[in-house]
Amino acid sequence: MRYFLLIPIVLLATACGKPAGKVIAKIPEASGISYCSKSDTLIVANDEGTYYEISRKGKILHRTKLGKYDLEGVVCEDTQLIFALENKGILIVDRKTEKKKKVILDTFYNGKKLPLFNKKSGVEGIAKVGNMVYLSKQSKKKKESFIAVVKLTPYPSRIIEVIEHHISDTAGLTYHDGYLYMVSDKEDLLIKYDLDKKKSVEKIKLEKGAWEGIAFDKKGFVYLADDDGRVVKYKKKVLGL
Repeated sequence: MRYFLLIPIVLLATACGKPAGKVIAKIPEASGISYCSKSDTLIVANDEGTYYEISRKGKILHRTKLGKYDLEGVVCEDTQLIFALENKGILIVDRKTEKKKKVILDTFYNGKKLPLFNKKSGVEGIAKVGNMVYLSKQSKKKKESFIAVVKLTPYPSRIIEVIEHHISDTAGLTYHDGYLYMVSDKEDLLIKYDLDKKKSVEKIKLEKGAWEGIAFDKKGFVYLADDDGRVVKYKKKVLGL
């Protein structure tokens, strides 16, 4: 009888436990992360205007100081990096020359100025789908938290859609295998969002952390950036993805 009682207890403990990841790097104020498919590396942005290029195992390969920028998210492309600036918009950096270009963004949408950038709850995440950039507006209140879809060209860049997802404190964003993924700092959640159906299709409870960035590689791993100073690596299947 002791064996029969023990088995369900073990199963319950496993089912109730949050998925655990492996800390692969210690990076101060890691506020965004993106996978670079061509170089098979990761770019990690931090709040003090610095970005790091690291290996998938967490080795720091390069550290670059861009200046006095509050970097809150990053998209890595073959030739350029696209950064979300919390209160100022978008910054594009050439990966080879490190030349910087500020993107001018018209924040008017449907005839009204969209409260996308402010000191209390600005932009915290960025993703790119085709030639559209998705910017997540962070707010502790669900009704004030949304995603602005921006068309980068022609000048000036304009907001063409607003996604009201009703999730508070969305601080990290990425696009992977046809879905938009968000992490909520306040709620310790990983959210899978269907852009066609315009709704969340899966929510996964994460271990406690100041989650502000998410990235997927091509080997079946997920990376989360923690603003408390670490990069955590998970297997997709461990997260149920």
